[in-house]
Parts: sequence; structure tokens; C-alpha cells
Amino acid sequence: MKIGIIGLGEMGGAMMDRLLLAGSDAYGYNRTKPKAQRYVERGMKLLDTPRDVASTCDIVVTMVTNESALHAVTDGEDGILAGLTRGKYWVEMSTISPDAIRDLAKRVEPTGATLLDAAVLGSQLTVEQGHLLIMLGGPEDACERVEEPLQAIGPNVRRIGDIGHAKVMKISLNLAMPVQILALSEGVILAEKNGIDRKTALDMMLGGAVASPMLKYRAPFIMKMPEKAWFDVGMMQKDVMLALELARESAVPLPTASVANEFLTSAKALGLGDRDFAALFYALATMAGVDSTVR
Repeated sequence: MKIGIIGLGEMGGAMMDRLLLAGSDAYGYNRTKPKAQRYVERGMKLLDTPRDVASTCDIVVTMVTNESALHAVTDGEDGILAGLTRGKYWVEMSTISPDAIRDLAKRVEPTGATLLDAAVLGSQLTVEQGHLLIMLGGPEDACERVEEPLQAIGPNVRRIGDIGHAKVMKISLNLAMPVQILALSEGVILAEKNGIDRKTALDMMLGGAVASPMLKYRAPFIMKMPEKAWFDVGMMQKDVMLALELARESAVPLPTASVANEFLTSAKALGLGDRDFAALFYALATMAGVDSTVR
């Protein structure tokens, strides 16, 4: 089956790498075409518009930053909706609200195509290592139809419910990430302020039971931040805000996520909005009066 990816950023690009490595018949579109050139050199066919991807491919995958970016590739004469026809599948992987994906499904229905709600569990490193988990929401038969082609991107593809459920699960999972980083930062800074070397404190934290897989690969950023964020403060706060809004609608208190959100705002105020969200450590370090120099 022909698979097209719209949005070749950090995650979308990593997924395209997996498709090309698997020898898939892969097509792509990116608003900034020069950024897509490296994939063209490896065999991807670059198309001019989202509509071209939708009309050419059996499966269209979208991975963009937010709802505004999704609308930009969905609507208009060059948008995805204009290229969809009966029998095609649109797998929407962006982190957006459950209501937004349900509304989009209603708009896709008249085209005869099938929209599947999707979300991924993992980072670009997880994609590169071939360990990505893809969660799907939608009709069971449609999920089964796209399962094998999507396994070229991530070997673990699982249907977890209906349209909207994959977004709910993604939002629920993501809210824990800044909470964990913040809690780890509290422990390291408390130890540091009482005479323990920062690296020693961090090593002890990561060697114990409190270290989740996410902390083990991201917490080392406290000692040295990556030049290019894996998932920056602004994107992390967007996801936390989605969680807080869903929680408000569902009457579910999220006290730790609310505190993490305030510290994400603090990190932005300190000029760290485009750094990986592990920069929460430096926001707390500033308040605690310890070395807050970003390394």
C-alpha cells in the first residue's frame, strides 16, 4: 500500500525514516520543502500539496504540531479533504483534543474515506530504535486494515477504542512526563543544596526505583541539554493544557499537572520555551538559588 506522511518534523521525519528503511512505497509533504530533501535522497517521493498525498496514497498519516497546523493541511482546494475518496484511510497522529478529532471524523465521512484517531507512545529515539507503540481509535475492521502497513513505522499497533480514545490516552500519558521531571528535579536540587554533587544525586536517582524509562533517557539532559529539543517546553505545555481542559470537562482534579503547568510557564518566562522540557529543572533551580546555568 502507498503510505504518505504529512508533516516531516522530528517525529514525522523519524517515522519516514522507518518507512524508507522497510522499503515501503513512501510519499511525503512538508510545508518547508528543503527540510524534506534528505528523505527524497533516500527514496521518498515528495508531493506538492496535502491534496496530492491524499489522492495518491492508500494511507495518509498526519503528524503536525497542533490543531491550527492540522487545519492548514486539511482545508481548502489543496487540503487533505479535497483529495480523499472512498477506500482511503487517514491516520491522524497529532496530539489534539478528542473533540477536534471527532469533529474531523464527521467532515471526512462524506468523502467515503475512513479517519482513524491515532497517537504514538514514545520519542523520536523510540521510533529510531523501532520500539514505537501506535494507538488507534476507530472501527475495528479499519484498524485491522492499516495495522500491517503501520508496523513499518512502529511494530506495536493496538486498537484501544473508538474515535477520540487514542487522543484521550495520549493526553493522559503525556501529562505524567513534566510531573516526573519536576519531581526528579526537586529531589536533585534538595540533595545539591545540602552538599551533594548534582551529578552524584542524579546518578543515584536514576539508579533507583523512582527512575521510569522516560526519566532514564531524558533526565541526563539536566547535566547537558541537547542543542535541539526532543520535545520543547512550548509543545509540552500545549499537551498539559489539553489535559487540564479535558479534566475540567470530566470533573477530574489534576493537582500535580496543574503545578507542572505553572513551572512550564516559569521556564518560558526564563527564555527556555524552545528548549527541551527537561529545562523545568532550571526553572526550579532558579527559584531554589542553586546554579541555574543551562549547560
